[in-house]
Amino acid sequence: MNPERIFKVLLGPHISEKATIVADGSQQVVFRVAPDATKPEIKRAVEELFNVKVDGVNVLNVKGKTKRTARGLGKRNDVRKAYVRLADGSEIDFMAGE
Repeated sequence: MNPERIFKVLLGPHISEKATIVADGSQQVVFRVAPDATKPEIKRAVEELFNVKVDGVNVLNVKGKTKRTARGLGKRNDVRKAYVRLADGSEIDFMAGE
């Protein structure tokens, strides 16, 4: 994988109540990823960017909701999320940068 692709695969961490519960209960981190990203690409990107060992990757496609607006119907964007399971002893802390 070329170095430019690594930065395009991961769009950022997905911070939500469920993601926080998953992170506390097990060694998992949730990322928002590119719509065309594959599991091996996600694994390699996380390992190279954060210097951790990844055990597994699960990918989830969330369809955007249809909402009513004053001008008719609108649609939110679709989101692709990756649940990344880290190896024992590996940890990613997003609050360390502050």
